[in-house]
Amino acid sequence: MNVVAQNLQVAAENKLQTVSLGIEGMTCASCVRRVEKGLEGVPGVARVAVNLGTEKAEIAYDPARVSGDDLVRAVEEVGFEARRREVDISVTGMTCASCVSRVEKALMAVPGVTAAAVNLATERARITIIDEAAIDKAVRAVSDAGYDARTLDDEGGEAAQAQAVAASDSRERLHVTIGVILTLPLVIPMLGMPFGYHAMPPGWIQLALATPIQFWLGARFYVAGWKALRAGTGNMDLLVAMGTSAAYFLSLYMLLTSVGAHHEPDYYFEASAVIITLVLLGKYLEARAKRKTADAVRALVALRPDTARLRRDGEEITVPTAQVRLGDVVIVRPGERVPVDGRISEGESELDESMMTGESLPVHREPGDKVIGGSINGSGVLSLEAIAVGADTTLARIVRLVEGAQASKAPIQKLVDRVAAIFVPIVVVIAIITFFAWWGLNGDIENAVITAVTVLVIACPCALGLATPTAIMAGTGAAAGGGILIKDAEMLERANSIRAVAFDKTGTLTQGKPALAHFASIDADETEILAIAAALQSSSEHPLAHAVIEAAQARGLTLSEASAVKAVPGRGLEGQVDGRRFAIGSARHMRDLGIALDDVAQTAKSESEKGRSVSYVAEIAAPPRLVGLMSFADQPRESAKAAVAKLKSIGIHSVMVTGDNEAAARAIAREIGIEDVRAEVAPEDKARIVSELREQFGMIAMVGDGINDAPALAAADLGIAMGSGTDVAMEAAGVTLMRSDPLAVADALDIARRTQSKIKQNLFWAFVYNTGGIPLAAFGLLNPIIAGAAMAFSSVSVVTNALLLRRWKPEGGHK
Repeated sequence: MNVVAQNLQVAAENKLQTVSLGIEGMTCASCVRRVEKGLEGVPGVARVAVNLGTEKAEIAYDPARVSGDDLVRAVEEVGFEARRREVDISVTGMTCASCVSRVEKALMAVPGVTAAAVNLATERARITIIDEAAIDKAVRAVSDAGYDARTLDDEGGEAAQAQAVAASDSRERLHVTIGVILTLPLVIPMLGMPFGYHAMPPGWIQLALATPIQFWLGARFYVAGWKALRAGTGNMDLLVAMGTSAAYFLSLYMLLTSVGAHHEPDYYFEASAVIITLVLLGKYLEARAKRKTADAVRALVALRPDTARLRRDGEEITVPTAQVRLGDVVIVRPGERVPVDGRISEGESELDESMMTGESLPVHREPGDKVIGGSINGSGVLSLEAIAVGADTTLARIVRLVEGAQASKAPIQKLVDRVAAIFVPIVVVIAIITFFAWWGLNGDIENAVITAVTVLVIACPCALGLATPTAIMAGTGAAAGGGILIKDAEMLERANSIRAVAFDKTGTLTQGKPALAHFASIDADETEILAIAAALQSSSEHPLAHAVIEAAQARGLTLSEASAVKAVPGRGLEGQVDGRRFAIGSARHMRDLGIALDDVAQTAKSESEKGRSVSYVAEIAAPPRLVGLMSFADQPRESAKAAVAKLKSIGIHSVMVTGDNEAAARAIAREIGIEDVRAEVAPEDKARIVSELREQFGMIAMVGDGINDAPALAAADLGIAMGSGTDVAMEAAGVTLMRSDPLAVADALDIARRTQSKIKQNLFWAFVYNTGGIPLAAFGLLNPIIAGAAMAFSSVSVVTNALLLRRWKPEGGHK
């Protein structure tokens, strides 16, 4: 029994996989024990060893019972964070949707890989890992599955891929040229056959022309098909290899057995040769078209200049852009591109930011303004303080967002991949049934073989694998060119289903730069109260705070330093100035402090009716008392009315959701054409309003630009953040608008709808080619050469259809 138990234990040990999971937040031995207990409690985990020094957990587990996500959840449930990161891997050699399924399956079997998404159009795999050792294992797994792989995170990975693409393009062009030259003598005589002109070369010449095409130019199909068989699956290459081999060897058999005959039989060498040549031509054109779908990312990457001019110790020096550090003074001369994100310290100029924001007109920038790396300087010389460099620049973030969207997988694509995984085996079965059915019906083995060959050739699922990713790449690329950044394919699909849009008011529908329109003190010195209000808000980023500070500065007031300042979410803020405690906020905040507003109610009502926002200043004493009233005017953005009208024209309802008072909100709403207004809404209530709107209208988009909008952006089916807003809002959003233009909201939904339309068109045609062509081929209604042409150009047509999205231009920013 002991021997049996030992053997069982050894067998169990052999099934275990080991990962090294990075863990953040551990500070002591008790943390270590907490993590160990959490991981040991996961069914299927055999051993756990946590090291506080390396901040890693070595875990042995049974992959049949435990996934990487289970381990991550166990760590998070005990209060710590498991390290995860995304890695891009270049995968070459994929030819159809079934290849995508095979590579994903291989990657997901790697210990430490928790997610994998493979894109046939970009020839990349994006994996999420919890163990750094998983990267090399993932590359090996892809190689073992029969494809060439390399990580793009390594230095020079992108350059190596670019060189490989250039070499591949040259090789494919040569192969297509040779294929055409060898195939033409077989094809040209066929054109005369309908007119009774028979001039096909003798069988031995046909053999000599077809053989190099079959076994040299077509060698790739045998190699890739064999690798697929070894992996227990099938792909396009297998179908092409089987189909052309059947036609070639049938013709060879007929040639050898017809020696000495008075008349040569009809051979099918031209069928095998033409099919391979057409497939090669189709793949060459498809590859060129696919590269065009990625032009948007390449254009963005090319915006960053290689060098930057710095001022150090009174001298100007030129350094590689990668060597610029935060705080460096960067000099940008007229006509040059800005190398990094910066804040202007000297000079003013007009800058062209169109490639990042979609805004076609140059924008004026002066000292204190931020500038985006990659924009083109106009006529002035600028001195900038570098405020974001490397991966933290706006341009780098845009590139990451666009690449992430293009690498992501739409929900509908997951269904396509599942279909593709079983498609090839089903086609092979159908071809076998077709062969025996025709052979049994008329006893003509020659006709049975050719009919089965046609089934194999017409059914190659190339277009199926390209239908969705090429449309997503083209759509997100076109959107990025218009200053619209879509986080991933799922958000693209959601945008297509939006039925109502909830807009924040300040900074979204309005300029977001209100001015202090009216200030009144109550039983206090007006100048003193204005100075106190400005001092309290000197550290705030809120637009109303800037308006108060600018008004105080315009009067030349000296501001005291405020202390113990704290924000009261959705109400205002409180703090201490010159030893006295004050509060600034809404009427609701004043009521919470126990302050009556009856004496200023008429003034507040009058200001609100003018569409102005009203705030109050109070001294928190015993008892608290009102000392000031302020009103702010904020003008609607020029395009707000047009945006609401355009949304209405496409059947989308617009709602204003704001923390401002009812009268002020409705005054702005009337001006821009919004009838549905939800005013005096606290930040924590905006998410609730979004849920209510969802029940009323269906899928909801929320548009905002501030920190207080982040919960609502996350709660909405689609969060849309204005680029002029905060990083928090942008992180919570599914779509980011790089220009502060409400019309860009309509543009975003428009490109989403167009992209989804292209996806549906592509999938329709892909299924027509594959499923519609199979019955025609099986009933002998298709010639194998026509089937080869249809299959080869199905991919080209799908990619070309997707490329039509590149013509799209946003309505906003291009007037």
